[in-house]
Amino acid sequence: MWKTIFRRVLVMIPQLFVLSLLIFIMAKFMPGDPFTGMITPDTDPARIEELRIQAGFYDPWYEQYFRWISNAAQGDFGKSYTYKLPVSELLGDRALNTLWLALLSVFLLYLIAIPLGVLAGRYQNTFLDKTVVLYSFISYAIPVFVLALIFLFFFGYQLQWFPTSGTVDIKYDNGSLGYIWSKIYHILLPAITFAILGTTGVIQYLRTEVIDAKSQDYVRTARSKGIPINKVYSRHIFRNSLLPVAAFLGFTITGLLGGSIFIETIFGYPGMGQLFIQSISGRDYSVITALVMLYGFLTLLGSLLSDIIMSIVDPRIRID
Repeated sequence: MWKTIFRRVLVMIPQLFVLSLLIFIMAKFMPGDPFTGMITPDTDPARIEELRIQAGFYDPWYEQYFRWISNAAQGDFGKSYTYKLPVSELLGDRALNTLWLALLSVFLLYLIAIPLGVLAGRYQNTFLDKTVVLYSFISYAIPVFVLALIFLFFFGYQLQWFPTSGTVDIKYDNGSLGYIWSKIYHILLPAITFAILGTTGVIQYLRTEVIDAKSQDYVRTARSKGIPINKVYSRHIFRNSLLPVAAFLGFTITGLLGGSIFIETIFGYPGMGQLFIQSISGRDYSVITALVMLYGFLTLLGSLLSDIIMSIVDPRIRID
């Protein structure tokens, strides 16, 4: 398996190279530049032109690309024109916030979806099953920004159960128990929103697999041997039904890392999603290209993680 993983990682290199080229060219087609927002009635046009020349904006595109990709290969993605910080440093702080949000969201997602999917499949066509199916349809139909705004207004502003922005209360010292709890407290509401919206697919897959498994021969054999029904579900049906869900776990994690734009923007959570929107508004090319490259890498990584997880859950499966 390790040799296969190594080969898959090597294949990712040319894929990332092609992606970087497309990203760089598309970024150059964007209207304006990072210095456009600096123009005011009192701005000297000569100074703006001087900044553009210093940044190499008038160099041939292939020279700009070679300079950018060479520095990126060494971990240097340039400097943010908006924040006046190295892009790698800026992304490091934001990526950590998004990572914690994604991990908590995945935990809550499966904590909600797995019991509901198993129960809906086990008690098919009952009131419980119909309720779970209705919940799945509603959560699937509601847009991300709508549910986020509803939760923010109701739980944040009306009931005031959760904070409405930020990642931590400034009154706590870094590393203290109060600081850790404050970070968790700030993540809870956006993570719950994320989890609720992501449960639909897992519930439907798991419900369908449980319903199909109930009619399989190995289940009939287990029942004929007098094995209690609860053990049949926990030891046989559940494990086999979990395979399709496990197949999407890698994509779920990396998808949450890259798909948090609406959630982070609405909840004022300073992660990569919010940074991406701000960078597009400010035409901060260095940050935009670095973020899109990171999202592309996460997509490729998600495919590899899903295959690895599948091989762990079912030893009969080997990744090729």
